[in-house]
Amino acid sequence: MPKTLIIIVGPTAVGKTNIGIEIAKHYKTEIISADSRQFFRETTIGTAKPSEEELLAVKHHFINSHSITQDFSVGHYEKQALETLNHIFSEHDYAVMVGGSGLYVNAVINGFDELPEIDITVRNTLNKKLKEQGISPLQQELEKIDPEYYQTADVNNPQRVIRALEVFYSSGKPFSSFRTGIKRKRAFKIVLIGLNMDREKLYDRINQRVDIMIEQGLIDEVKSLIPYQNLNSLNTVGYTEIFDYLNGNINLERAVELVKQNSRRYAKRQITWFKKVEGIKWFEPNQKEDIISYIEYETMSSLYF
Repeated sequence: MPKTLIIIVGPTAVGKTNIGIEIAKHYKTEIISADSRQFFRETTIGTAKPSEEELLAVKHHFINSHSITQDFSVGHYEKQALETLNHIFSEHDYAVMVGGSGLYVNAVINGFDELPEIDITVRNTLNKKLKEQGISPLQQELEKIDPEYYQTADVNNPQRVIRALEVFYSSGKPFSSFRTGIKRKRAFKIVLIGLNMDREKLYDRINQRVDIMIEQGLIDEVKSLIPYQNLNSLNTVGYTEIFDYLNGNINLERAVELVKQNSRRYAKRQITWFKKVEGIKWFEPNQKEDIISYIEYETMSSLYF
């Protein structure tokens, strides 16, 4: 029986956490999170982490594992995730990975190209420019210095744009020059499960989730992070909008509206990303038994083909 990594992906709020736990319990194994927003201890409500009860139900890795003040890149994640998988596979035949961060999932599947060390001054300057001038000037910079990456990147995602720019200004070489496209071979089988649902239903779930976050104390959580608001790890949906409110740039009603709007846009980008990934079998989140049957089929077929 080959060691098998079951990867469950999909848009935010679709129900990945619940299915991931059910699958991990079925195979009596552990979960590795591939949600880059849930790594950090200081961000809980706005990242919709699993509850304490859910974390106790199945052992999770990469939840509350790092601080927002740490530099934790995709390359770091690939290395640590593979080490964690080796440990899990020493005791189990299966491991489950759950998350919606495409780059981090891809790093485990195919590997991530080594990038140069980033000058923190460059990063801070770019983040300041984003805050003061918006994303448009940064997009124009990227198009000028790295047109190859600009044509393929999600240039509406501030983190992607800043990442490419900081690599260029720290190394003098365009981000695209570091992307070799060489896929690493893994010593385990991978079964890819995608979760999706009717778009209108998904958007309703997102809106309801944001309302619950506000009720749970998202404003106070973000308020406690004001001294760190320029960190790249906080340049994310649910935090930037509330920072704008706390800084007096918009009212609370508008901030909440923007969190919902930007969360829906994020979900749309996630779906677009994962639809391009080869080998994903798509299900609705209520199809647990069908998902398990598919995993069994894929695992057994590898014994004969």
